[in-house]
Order: sequence, then C-alpha cells, then structure tokens
Amino acid sequence: MLAGLDAPWWIVGGWAIDAFTGEPRPHDDIDVAFLRADLPRLLDHLARDYCVWSNASGTLRPLRRPHDLLADCRQMWVRTNAGSPWLLDLLMTPHDGPTWISVRDERLRLPLQEATFIGPDGLRYLRPELVLHMKARHCRAKDDRDFDYVVPRLEPDRRDWLRDALELVHPGHPWIERLGGPIRPRP
Repeated sequence: MLAGLDAPWWIVGGWAIDAFTGEPRPHDDIDVAFLRADLPRLLDHLARDYCVWSNASGTLRPLRRPHDLLADCRQMWVRTNAGSPWLLDLLMTPHDGPTWISVRDERLRLPLQEATFIGPDGLRYLRPELVLHMKARHCRAKDDRDFDYVVPRLEPDRRDWLRDALELVHPGHPWIERLGGPIRPRP
C-alpha cells in the first residue's frame, strides 16, 4: 500500500516488537506511523485505491484533503471502500523537522533515524524501547509480554532511555522497578 510513497513511514506497535525480537505473536491490526507534515503526500498516494478515515474521539469521517482532518485527530483508518474491512491504522507523529516527538510527552525527542530501525525484512520500525514507552499507558497482558521479550535484548543505553522515559511520563510505573529503578537521582 505504501510502496512508492515519497515520505518516511515506519511500523509501530506489536509488529515492531516482533521485528526486533524475532518472536511473533498474534496481532489485531497493523499500525503505521508517519510525520504529520507528510499527511498531504500520504493522502495523495492512497487516494486512487483506498478510503482514508479520520478517527478522533469516537468520530469517523472520510478524509480526502488534509484540511478535512478532525481537530484532535492523530489516527486514521484505511480501507478499500466504505463497506470493506479496515486494512491499516495510520498514526500521525508530531515532529520538529526530522526529529521524532513522543505523543505521550513532547519532551521526549529523538532524530527519526535513531527512533527507528530497519528490520530483517527491510522495512523501517519504531525502536522497541519507544514502543514500550507508548504501551506503558495501558498495562495490558500483551504489553507485559512484550516488555518481557524486549528488555533482556536491549542494549544498556536503550534500557536507560526507557527507564528515564517511564520516570518522566509514568512515575511509579511497575516496569521502572523491573528495569532496576531510577539510575539518576531526581532533582
């Protein structure tokens, strides 16, 4: 669907965890992220073959032009036509030029090239510690499973990033203790 799109995009969520660990699990959907500024190019690319829907606060609306985007929308769903099943979940990512910004807390920023990695299949994925940072809000069984599979494989600096991000966004989160607690005293 996105082959030939002249804008960066990357896979997030559970599929990114699978690409990092090599341990597949069942998935309900596929989540793909892109930079907010690239919405016009994305819509142009998909317009011939797919319907894109703006999804915000329980409201779905066809999205044909960027200015049709619902005000608080950062997620879009894609399908072939109004009666077909959903094929893709698109997530708009805030950014400052080529810098990825977390939707959970704008203080968390990384160059896009550091926030993503190329998987064994040649596709770009969100780094697993960033995925875990996003999943920490929910604390579902599948998120704990992903944490257990990812953390032992993370390099120490990536574990530190996750610990610091959790301390910042979710102080007291149970994963912080499992990561060894805070490494730096808090001011």
